[in-house]
Amino acid sequence: MKQEKRSGFGIIGLGRFGMALAKTLAESGAEVLVIDSDENKLRQVRSYVQDAFRLGKLTKEALEETGIGECETVVICIGDKVDVSMLSTLNVLNLGVPRVISKADSIEHGIILERIGAEVVHPEMETATRLAAVLLGSKAIDLMRLNDGYVISEIKVNERLQGWQLRDLHLEKYDLKLVALEKEPDQTILDCSEEEVLNVDDAILVLGKFADAERFERKVMNRRN
Repeated sequence: MKQEKRSGFGIIGLGRFGMALAKTLAESGAEVLVIDSDENKLRQVRSYVQDAFRLGKLTKEALEETGIGECETVVICIGDKVDVSMLSTLNVLNLGVPRVISKADSIEHGIILERIGAEVVHPEMETATRLAAVLLGSKAIDLMRLNDGYVISEIKVNERLQGWQLRDLHLEKYDLKLVALEKEPDQTILDCSEEEVLNVDDAILVLGKFADAERFERKVMNRRN
């Protein structure tokens, strides 16, 4: 039996969390499909996402017509309307989407979403940028979101970089600035020499745009083939 090919991300609900998630994923080159009932919000994202659909009711039939069932991952960002959140989550799961993540506004809401088969994200614990990093397969072990799209990203050194000096990273080519180097065990170096040698399990803290940090990981750390 031929396996159905799926790709890209679907986002249902363009509140603050959903909007930030859509933009972060799109800026990193991912295919993004968004759904919302507000045309004004859709207008704000149409310039950088592949598809944007206005739906008043999130029935299984209406969702299927948008093509969101072909996405590899769908994130449902409707935490404030519990009944709509649960029904939308169930409908997306029934479309056969391999990975469904739903925003929950309470512990109880999250428990119910998990029981029907979704992964759960709590926005008071997770930022959209951090979730985007997880979805994109980032090796960043922590992210701090700053203003104007900047992040401080903590990236663990892998085997590929074993023995490299800091100068070999050429962070300036990726518009990134080194904040600190963390060496094992429990040593943080703020004023780093360019000759500092990297070892596996060290971590570098860099400042820059999320998309640039992701590009650095992909090209320099060989995160993707």
